[in-house]
Amino acid sequence: MNKKAVLAITGLMTFSLHASAGDLATQGKNVFTQEAQPSCTICHTLADAGSAGAIGPNLDDLKPTEDQVRMAVTQGVGVMPSFEASLSEEQIKAVAHYVSTVTGGK
Repeated sequence: MNKKAVLAITGLMTFSLHASAGDLATQGKNVFTQEAQPSCTICHTLADAGSAGAIGPNLDDLKPTEDQVRMAVTQGVGVMPSFEASLSEEQIKAVAHYVSTVTGGK
């Protein structure tokens, strides 16, 4: 395989990985703002989502990791219920990725 072909394939793979991460973040924002019922925006402040909830922690200040978000969403924390039965594994992964990415919790 020549160098041009290898570079082209590498470039496409890199683009695909970035596009997938962007798609996951977009899906996660949709879960956070619309798909989760009740919406995460009711309880949580998150600047990127335009939410100013005051019941749960301010996620911009908390800066949770992806694992912390996933655990909170699946198991519930304090007054926050578990969303494990109402969100798919894909939705949970997406919202965890989104929150941790936009808050710098990675």
